[in-house]
Amino acid sequence: MQVVTEELLTLGVDKKDEINEEQLILLGLELSNKENFIALSLGKELSDARAELFVLLRDIKAKTSRKTIIANYKALQKFRKNESVQILETKVVPIEAPTTANNGDITIYCDGGCTPNPGKAGSGVAIYRGENVSELWYGLYEPMGTNNTAELGALYESLLIAQREVNAGNRVSIKCDSMYSIDCISKWAISWEKKNWTKKGGEIKNLDIIKKAYYLYNELKSDVKLSHIKAHAGYEGNELADRMTMYAIQEKSVAFVKYNEKLDIPALLKMRSG
Repeated sequence: MQVVTEELLTLGVDKKDEINEEQLILLGLELSNKENFIALSLGKELSDARAELFVLLRDIKAKTSRKTIIANYKALQKFRKNESVQILETKVVPIEAPTTANNGDITIYCDGGCTPNPGKAGSGVAIYRGENVSELWYGLYEPMGTNNTAELGALYESLLIAQREVNAGNRVSIKCDSMYSIDCISKWAISWEKKNWTKKGGEIKNLDIIKKAYYLYNELKSDVKLSHIKAHAGYEGNELADRMTMYAIQEKSVAFVKYNEKLDIPALLKMRSG
């Protein structure tokens, strides 16, 4: 993992040029964060692969060229993994011995909330490694958002986290309590894209975040399992993600950041729910 520093940002963005959309995505930021990307990204943790790709995308003006670089880099990562597996096999590593450096299967619970609707909105995520909660994230505060925008934002951030974990060799599942968000990126967007992002009956609401989540989901769907769960139905991860949405609203955190307080589950569950 790499911590985002000014030195890393300088390696990736020339002072004479602007940060590009793909670099923002690698930093976990939205296009609307472009002007403040330095302040919002300092201190974040990036996988080594994301940090390398961030630097490689420096000064690449054409979007098609950036896509080619990303595709080639992913192919190289897969090649490296396959190559390491072959080396392990030729050394006859015992079956009992661990052959990866990952932390086991990853489950990501995501939620978005709004009080009232529309009103103050925020998003939250709970990350589990195996059966234990590992990290909590919160943010995307909007003074006048909706439940749907908050849920979509949480799902998009979950996909960004999933991308990092997949690159690290982990198997990932995302559990989302918003059927609307899931259908947007896994079903409806397929038809909308074919119709040049239009639909019968008028405007597609939340189109910007839907498109970003849809394209990222398409890259990851062979490696990430996305499923729906019922809200407030006894899933600890769902409840913790819910508490993070309310914490985001309380803190008015626009940036999506890691919760750095003690992970005291009983105390967290006593926090305000959405």
